[in-house]
Amino acid sequence: MREILAAESRAISAIPVTDDYERAVALIVERVHRNGGKLITSGMGKAGQIAMNIATTFSSTGTPAVNLHPSEAQHGDLGVVQPRDVMLLISNSGKTREIIELVALTHGLYPSIPFIVITGAPGSPLAQQADITLSTGGAPEVCPLGLTPTTSTTMMTVIGDVLVVNVMREIGFTKADYARRHHGGYLGSAARGDNQ
Repeated sequence: MREILAAESRAISAIPVTDDYERAVALIVERVHRNGGKLITSGMGKAGQIAMNIATTFSSTGTPAVNLHPSEAQHGDLGVVQPRDVMLLISNSGKTREIIELVALTHGLYPSIPFIVITGAPGSPLAQQADITLSTGGAPEVCPLGLTPTTSTTMMTVIGDVLVVNVMREIGFTKADYARRHHGGYLGSAARGDNQ
């Protein structure tokens, strides 16, 4: 267990920190908070689950976001995309067919929509089409087969957290703002100060 925790901790520490994080935050703030668009996240498989989590976390912290399943996008759900939006795409390999097709379909609808990509392969076909690429660092999976998305999904989650927290800071999101969006459960009570 300690070996796995240590491997994941090392992978987190090795995530490349570049100016692209500031650029990504600025792009989200500009497109969503200044221009009235929204953040659209997407990924396939395990990366899709991370994309959904990132979207819901952004939404609960003041940045309107939705998750778009890349396969469903090909069957009409692409209609959720609007010209002021920004997309955050996640693919560890940067070769996921459905995500690459989503880029083409989106550009066919609105050619100027920008893309932020989280990937373990910054030289991949997907990264080459991105406006901003955030690399996970490409650490090996802790899965004994080296196949199951484990370490890679941890990196994706951490990068999503970095984006969420920095956007919150940039827009001055407060506990009162949080309470207005989160009415139920313990977190809603904590945000309102009911538990003090």
